[in-house]
Amino acid sequence: MRLNNNAFQQRIATLGQQASNLPRDRPVYQLPGWPEPTRGIPNPVLRGALFAAVQGKNRAVFQRELLACQKGLQIRFTGIQLDQSDLDVWEQALHLARRHPLGTRCEFSVYGFLKSLGRKTGKSEHEWLKNSFARLMGCGVELTDQLERKTYGGSLLEFMRDEVSQRYVVIFNPKILTFYEGGWTAIDWQDRQRLRGKPLALWLHGYLATHAKPYPIKIETLRSFSGSSNKEIRCFKRKLIAALNELKKIEFIMGFDFEGDNVIINKPPTPSQQRYLINQ
Repeated sequence: MRLNNNAFQQRIATLGQQASNLPRDRPVYQLPGWPEPTRGIPNPVLRGALFAAVQGKNRAVFQRELLACQKGLQIRFTGIQLDQSDLDVWEQALHLARRHPLGTRCEFSVYGFLKSLGRKTGKSEHEWLKNSFARLMGCGVELTDQLERKTYGGSLLEFMRDEVSQRYVVIFNPKILTFYEGGWTAIDWQDRQRLRGKPLALWLHGYLATHAKPYPIKIETLRSFSGSSNKEIRCFKRKLIAALNELKKIEFIMGFDFEGDNVIINKPPTPSQQRYLINQ
């Protein structure tokens, strides 16, 4: 959508007026609060193949594809496959929107957004960001809680962009909180920046962060949950070892070992996870 500056500002004012006209007793929905160095991401997103560990050039196109994810949930996806760079964009958009009621506008500059992602701010990066936002808006996600037998269906965000001022307005549907009902995890943003360009390491970082004490897990399960395009276990295992070594380098995990078809990962718990383990 191309708007001149006056039209864009008028659209912003209209959105603000609509928000102010809402009934005062209308419930206000807001994302959980998390501190600046982290990004609060729903566990169902981190424990499945919604944001796959693939290179962007290898994206698939899906029509209500059933994605691998944790037991008790079902995720169907329609659209261009999302990868870990798209997760970075979604995480940062959520981070900025966490101080705003859901359903209302969150405005920011392209320059500041790209800088927060640790990216350059030239023309190619602007185009990359446009493409990522288009994928996040254009996809259809159906998240079903199989116990409650309820499904959330929708895109991951809505946006407007002013081509002149280079500013975005992003809006999240309040129903996005459905994703958080399965729990959420504060992801170390600096860790993700250090792992940029390493899709499987990034996916593993998010997946393992959701576990206070990771249990032995089958290599095939990690291959499936990560959305890896590697069909051969031997090939995937080589990439898994390389990715785990990347996590060791940043001291996110202490070590790992293999027993048969399982991988055993030694990850120290965060302070909050340590308190959780003590109370069990």
